[in-house]
Amino acid sequence: MKHIGIGLVLMAGLNSGATAQTIANYGTWTSPLSAEIVAAQGGSVGEIAVDHDGSIYWTEYRPSEKGRNAIVMQNPDGAPGAVEKTVLPTPYDARTRVHEYGGGNFVVRNGEVIFSNFADQRLYRFKVGQQPTAITKPNTDTHHGADRFADCDIDQVRDRVICVREDHSKDGDPQNTIVAISLKTGEIKQTLFAGSDFVAAPRIAPSGKKIAWVAWDHPNMPWDKTRLYVADVTRGGGLTKQTVIADNAAIGEPQWGPDGTLYYMSDATGWWNLYAFGGKTSRAVTTVQVDLSAPLWNLNLSSYAIVNNDTAIAAGIDNGRGGLWQIDLKSGNSHKIDLPFAAVRQLRRLDDRHVVFNASEDADVSKIVRYDIVTGIVTVVAKQPDLPLQKEYISVARAVSYPTSGDDVAHAYYYAPQNPGFRAPDGTKPPLIVMAHGGPTSHVSPALALDIQYWTTRGFAVMNVNYRGSSGFGRAYRNKLQGQWGVIDIDDVVNAAKYAVSAGLADPDALIVRGGSAGGFVVLAAHAFHNVFATGANYYGVSDITALAKETHKFESRYLDGLVAPYPEGAKIYADRSPINHLDGLNRPLIVLQGLDDEVVPPSQSEAVVNALKSKGIPVEYVEFEGEGHGFRKLENKTKALEAELHFYQRTLKLQP
Repeated sequence: MKHIGIGLVLMAGLNSGATAQTIANYGTWTSPLSAEIVAAQGGSVGEIAVDHDGSIYWTEYRPSEKGRNAIVMQNPDGAPGAVEKTVLPTPYDARTRVHEYGGGNFVVRNGEVIFSNFADQRLYRFKVGQQPTAITKPNTDTHHGADRFADCDIDQVRDRVICVREDHSKDGDPQNTIVAISLKTGEIKQTLFAGSDFVAAPRIAPSGKKIAWVAWDHPNMPWDKTRLYVADVTRGGGLTKQTVIADNAAIGEPQWGPDGTLYYMSDATGWWNLYAFGGKTSRAVTTVQVDLSAPLWNLNLSSYAIVNNDTAIAAGIDNGRGGLWQIDLKSGNSHKIDLPFAAVRQLRRLDDRHVVFNASEDADVSKIVRYDIVTGIVTVVAKQPDLPLQKEYISVARAVSYPTSGDDVAHAYYYAPQNPGFRAPDGTKPPLIVMAHGGPTSHVSPALALDIQYWTTRGFAVMNVNYRGSSGFGRAYRNKLQGQWGVIDIDDVVNAAKYAVSAGLADPDALIVRGGSAGGFVVLAAHAFHNVFATGANYYGVSDITALAKETHKFESRYLDGLVAPYPEGAKIYADRSPINHLDGLNRPLIVLQGLDDEVVPPSQSEAVVNALKSKGIPVEYVEFEGEGHGFRKLENKTKALEAELHFYQRTLKLQP
């Protein structure tokens, strides 16, 4: 692999499209994309649901409405009033806190919406045009929500909703169970399944006679090893003949086909593929080397749809890039559909020849689209507000692979500076922002992201890294981070910067590292253990992984057993890899941004880093936000964070017009 050759080709396009109207230093260009525009770019789709009549519902994140999740609906084509309209009135916010990351926020049946309200974590119900009314009883603990509900399914035969319940009423870890709740009284009628640390995806068959669900236990995460259960549902609503039908891999997304076949995803082959259970045995429907599913960070993951008895459509990830795959359920043959999508999420069956999903492209806003599997026609159902940026300003991602430690290869997407009104002085190179995603079991796609274009239109280059451990490249790549968190992911980010410099893509004296959560840990570790980056931005990053192992919430409380080592047996490894224990290496300017309500990475971790830098006289800026948790949602806070970050870079790197 000729890595340098790739870089030289990219360098030739640094100023492509520029009109050379103004010569100005990289990092100082005037951009039409303000921080407020980026922060206000609402309309991002969280979850999609389809009602029996073909009406499409979805949650829509709205920074301008205090970061709430609205619920929006569009009637089927041809129906009276087939227009998009917000159906969840303010101030209701369809967002659950199960696992802290949520997901499975709402479900729809016969025009009625049942959702979890963020403020009190109660389940509510409403019909379009009506005010929501509470189903479940009030929570006495309004901060934590003694009861949280998520990932619901409707049992139409018994007029009840079946949900994941997370009970915080007792000391210690919350208890996660599957419960049945009466839609008439709001009473929890039955606990259907208990005894596992975690449960997800209770899905009842259309007949009401069978149910499937997923469960797993510490120290596994749901992308490590889970169990898929099937049981019969009795006339009284209880369960019998409970059976584990798969437990040898990361298994998820159970879904009933029209003929009663149970389908699910498993990565037993090393890639998430589709499987079918016909009542006695399971078979692999596909064996492609593509991830047709993704890690279960948020409940109600929906990566595929059984369209009819012959065909399924899956949202796959192939080397980090998303797309659609069509699967013949009988033969197992599959092919990638030729569509221009870079990321596909929340794929749902619409009818026996259509699916609907959220799609993103390289150079356009994301949209909800309907796809006809017979004609191949794609119809836009709804889209985000029009792109606040002309196409000639957009820097399109270019995939790169580069050498890293252990004679291995890592992957990233490179974005060149792009602004048609500016070009840099001859012979100069741009400052480079190396981005580290969170998770760390997550991934970045080449889909258009305005927060990246915010930087490239100002004359920064960006390298968005899929370090080893990222999903979307198969289980083997994901598992490379096992026992190596804080080592090889840092190597991959550092080597991305070195690669860019060697290829002539970046100013070696203006290298920046930026990340949040696990990506923030990468920022801090890169500063503590490597002398490569001139400055950086740490968004609510982990500074003390020992404290994280002791203090974090239940969902991730044993995550580090696999990523680092079991604790306390591996206490020395934790201490050695924690940036907070290596403050002598923190000698570069840093901006730290933190939500004060963060229960995943508490503010104390950021404060320790800030105080250490202050004591050494290193330039540091601490920006804290009341009412924000693990990730910022409010318009004013997202705006302030981005503006503060830009000004910090310009000041510390002396980027002068």
